[in-house]
Amino acid sequence: MRTLVPLSLAAATSLLVRAATAGCGFYAPPATATGAAIVNDADQVSYLREGNRVALTMSTNYKGPTEDFAMIVPVPVVLKKEAVKTLSPAIFTHLEKLTAPRVVEMDEDDPCRVPTEGAVAATGGAPGGAIGGGFGKGGGGGYGVTVEAAFVTGEYEIVVLSATESDGLERWLVDHKYKIPEGAATALAPYVTAQQKFVVAKVDKTKVVRDAAGVVVLSPLRFVYETNDLRLPVRLGLLNAPKGGKQDLIVYLLAKGKRLEAANYPNAFVPTNLDVVEGTEQKLGPFYASLFDATLAKAGGRAVVTEYAWNAGGCGMPCTSTPLVADEIKKLGADDLVTGEVAPHEFTLTRVHTRYDAATLTEDIVFRTGEPVSGGRDGDPGAESESASKGAGADAFQARYVVRHLWKGPIACDKPVRGVFRPHHGADAPALSVAAAPRDVVLASAVVSPVKQLGLTGTSPAFGAMPTLPTATPKKKADKVEAPSPAPEPSRLPWIFGAGGALLSLGLLFFVLRRRA
Repeated sequence: MRTLVPLSLAAATSLLVRAATAGCGFYAPPATATGAAIVNDADQVSYLREGNRVALTMSTNYKGPTEDFAMIVPVPVVLKKEAVKTLSPAIFTHLEKLTAPRVVEMDEDDPCRVPTEGAVAATGGAPGGAIGGGFGKGGGGGYGVTVEAAFVTGEYEIVVLSATESDGLERWLVDHKYKIPEGAATALAPYVTAQQKFVVAKVDKTKVVRDAAGVVVLSPLRFVYETNDLRLPVRLGLLNAPKGGKQDLIVYLLAKGKRLEAANYPNAFVPTNLDVVEGTEQKLGPFYASLFDATLAKAGGRAVVTEYAWNAGGCGMPCTSTPLVADEIKKLGADDLVTGEVAPHEFTLTRVHTRYDAATLTEDIVFRTGEPVSGGRDGDPGAESESASKGAGADAFQARYVVRHLWKGPIACDKPVRGVFRPHHGADAPALSVAAAPRDVVLASAVVSPVKQLGLTGTSPAFGAMPTLPTATPKKKADKVEAPSPAPEPSRLPWIFGAGGALLSLGLLFFVLRRRA
């Protein structure tokens, strides 16, 4: 069996920062590497569930040298070649855009013109009414580690390992030149005890491509297997989490006619259908990042927040992208899990989002079926009824925010009628890559609607000048120039786990490696 040795990336490790989307894994610089720790602040994972079978798909992009590296994914069974496939990265681009928070702009009609059919009147005649608008098979050399299978798919060389002892697995990795963080054996113990298998997916550098920005775009990897529960064992990802840092996880869940939610964490719904001040349409990312953080804080900092739940064959208005088509749902797993024709309208697409650290992530996330919810459409309850209405006939929930542009022209009549709005021409971009957005918006001044969920009273201008989007004032720099701090000692653990961590049945761990001659 060929041994595995990490590649030397001494100068390049500092490039692998933040642009990476690791799909619930960790990156590992070699023992000789120096420079900044590798940081991955957001993971995106897709699950399609049918009965007791699931398809897990993970997205992986990074900046840096086009070199060999590997991913390690714990799965419940030994996977055969037909159970592992590569997909186009475009699928995750579509999923994110389709489910992202969105904004609607409305223009107030001339107060002196008689309302015509199609105009939208604000509740109470004023804004703020919240109208929604290659390894070889063999033994482990006495470590209790066995290579169960090996094959190639796409740009990945796949090997499947089994282990009988976490200490043995740790020693095997160390002796094969993997650099393992302190506490790895302890963290791996429950997964080994559960008889998980470990998929090692090595990337062939000759098969990868870069986009125009120099980002290496790897094909998402999809695994199909049977499991009795839908579990995300993200705790392994905190072994080397940055001190004081937060990590984001977005999961796209597909199931026939079923919205999925957390079974062992509080479930929250982001406030929706809120009127917001002018300027929000231009800074939707920072606004939403601040609103999401406030929602999570209100739930004790450890909730799983639903941001979207809709018929996969449709989309929330305003539609930020086209709905999923049958071919996409097949690629996400339905081709292996569903018998017969695949009808998008039979599936519910749910997007859940959480942001955590070692203090708030206390156990792996398990999902279950939830009752239908609605919210974020014209006429849906606003924040006064919290953020979602349960018991709806079908799921129709989205994160949607309304900017109302007040009439700025002359008012030359005795009895002007205020608060009649029409849809603004043009479409606004949805909030993408929220994890990296500035979190500096002052919600108390930015949200026009009252939000009981967050204790916000609202900032209705009563047809005065609509305020613009306020942001937090940057801290003033000190006049005195402080002497630079001494350079920190080299870390004994220069690895950094990715945002989602490893999955008990679904996790992902990234390694940088090379082959020993």
